[in-house]
Amino acid sequence: MIIVAETDPREPQTVALLQQHHALMESLFPAEDNFYLDVDALTADNIHFYTAREGDQILGAGAVALMDDYAEVKSMFTLPDARGKGVAAALLRQIEDTARAAKSPILKLETGNTLDAAHRLYARHGFTDCAAFGPYLNAASSIFMEKSLT
Repeated sequence: MIIVAETDPREPQTVALLQQHHALMESLFPAEDNFYLDVDALTADNIHFYTAREGDQILGAGAVALMDDYAEVKSMFTLPDARGKGVAAALLRQIEDTARAAKSPILKLETGNTLDAAHRLYARHGFTDCAAFGPYLNAASSIFMEKSLT
């Protein structure tokens, strides 16, 4: 059974997972188009960071940044051998629940333009394409999606 819980991103197993995520993003996209949050940034007051576990093993992680007029999906990653088990969907449901509880009217995200599995996941969960927003206006390797929460 997959359990999603708010987690300190400085936990050693979580740091290892985030390092794997960052290395993958750096191998796929140019530095100027990598917008992942480092461990310290994931501890900010407006960030809620979650892990998905099966027993003691962390299978994936995701975060939501609560902004003034929207919420943003951040740092979604699932270990390669855990993909297809519903980890990302469970994390995304928790992220959406957190955004709704915070009364965010819309949930937005930026993701890499070649991450087809991520695009399909977000579309299955009701996200649609939208314009660039926030700090990503010149991100050539990104696509943008949003979902109304009202």
